[in-house]
Amino acid sequence: MKAFRAAVEAGDFAALGDLLAEDVVFRSPVAFKPYEGRAIVSAILRGVGRVFSDFRYVRELTDDDQGGSALVFETVVDGVSVNGIDLIRVNEAGLISELTVMVRPLSGANALAEAMGKQFPQIQEEAIAAMAGE
Repeated sequence: MKAFRAAVEAGDFAALGDLLAEDVVFRSPVAFKPYEGRAIVSAILRGVGRVFSDFRYVRELTDDDQGGSALVFETVVDGVSVNGIDLIRVNEAGLISELTVMVRPLSGANALAEAMGKQFPQIQEEAIAAMAGE
């Protein structure tokens, strides 16, 4: 998805919420259970924006017939290099209905889990505030 890639590359993680379906499902590389709903997924993506540095996409694969894209990325989290893939599926309206993130190596996944764990109180507050405002 071009708009998703452009927003992430610009560091505009706040804009990503407008690209998400109301019932979006996010599968995190560091959480067992998927997160569902625009409010929480938007807040998580803003949290990701706070922990990633030197982020760049290095490859894009598209499945135009099935509404999917795979964006391969490189970034740094707390001084640890991370490689990953954003798997994106869009619905009939062109909004993101599924977002699955996979990362490697294990040291990168561990750094991401720790950094995002520190973000989670703020993520929860943002999601609750967004749901109250809807």
